[in-house]
Amino acid sequence: MTHQPPVLLVVAPGDSVYRGYCLEQVASAYDIVVITPGPITWEEPHVIDHEVADPHDPDALLAAGQALAGRHTIAGVLTWNELLLVATAHLAEALGVKSNPVAVMHNCLDKHATRALLDRHGVPSARSVQVASLLEAALVAERIGYPVVLKPAGQAGSVGVIRVDAVEELPRALAFATTGAALHGGENNEVLVEEYLDGPEISVECITQNGSTTAVAVTRKQLGFAPYFEETGHTVDAADPLLDQVAPIAAAAIRALGIDHGVQHVEMRLTATGPRIIEVNGRIGGDLIGHLVRLATGIDLPRAAADLACGTTPDLEPDRIRAAGITLLHPEASGILTHRGAAEQFVDNAPWLERLQWLRGPGDEIVLPPDGDVDLARAGLVVVTGYDATKVEQRLAEAAAHITLTMLAADELS
Repeated sequence: MTHQPPVLLVVAPGDSVYRGYCLEQVASAYDIVVITPGPITWEEPHVIDHEVADPHDPDALLAAGQALAGRHTIAGVLTWNELLLVATAHLAEALGVKSNPVAVMHNCLDKHATRALLDRHGVPSARSVQVASLLEAALVAERIGYPVVLKPAGQAGSVGVIRVDAVEELPRALAFATTGAALHGGENNEVLVEEYLDGPEISVECITQNGSTTAVAVTRKQLGFAPYFEETGHTVDAADPLLDQVAPIAAAAIRALGIDHGVQHVEMRLTATGPRIIEVNGRIGGDLIGHLVRLATGIDLPRAAADLACGTTPDLEPDRIRAAGITLLHPEASGILTHRGAAEQFVDNAPWLERLQWLRGPGDEIVLPPDGDVDLARAGLVVVTGYDATKVEQRLAEAAAHITLTMLAADELS
């Protein structure tokens, strides 16, 4: 008798660039059915069935999930889309499969609720107050002390997040954060004024089963485009000595939010008073971070997430001690991309160049923050490997030196 793999339902798998590896790795062990907002394209080789529905519409999502459950025995439900964690928990509950409670996923996505729970459980975080007006924001910022950070309480991916250094910057910053908060898909439209956490930013990639958390990797982050918080690169080193220091804090944050199982991406800053939590994401990190973790450690985060969704114990044993990194390629200024390229001799003689992927082509407009989001601001990406983080950083710099982006500025078009 042929053994049939369990069927996993993935809600909104995303795009092939940043999430293709997730679906591909999960499909090696599970039969995948998906709910997508439009007809499937790149997902087709990895799935056995699908339904088209707006995943942000609760009734449409439930109907699509029930249709798939009518044709297959669903073992688990999963998403790696931050803004769909609550909706996916609702769907899992309706289909009777394992899931973190809806309220727990809400607390992850609602940053105001997150801060309150972290504070209640004594987890080092940032002072944070939800505000409803410019006057209230000014009073809170004065009390906390500049610089402060304004951010939407219910968005993801640094949308609407801005640093404010002085009171005269506050009106424009509040308008920016309020606009971000109102974008489609957010958990709520509120804005927070928070203490600015000064220091290097990292994330801790965690796997939790039955309330017990294992931190498997630290991601060192590079940020750009201040006063905004655009992520421009990430590095993962399997031998990073920081892991033992930050793992207990990440685990405490996950425990404070009541997360019982799954993969978590816990962001924090290394401040003068120690590591402090920025936020807890109840899903695999973006920007190919899960791919970097596998290159560096051999641990398969998408597979672990699928295993946990289906009630199976994941394999958390690393099988290598390496490092990997990614640079997100941005031009120096907004405009029209007229040429992109990489020195052919370099590409042919760099076996450690894991991938060079273009996201924008000649003739495309590239718009840098604050006007452009990650989809409009990035021209491409580079992933490299090495035996440690220092070597990876050297190789990322070497790769960047051999890549050319030629732009035509907007004011040159007339």
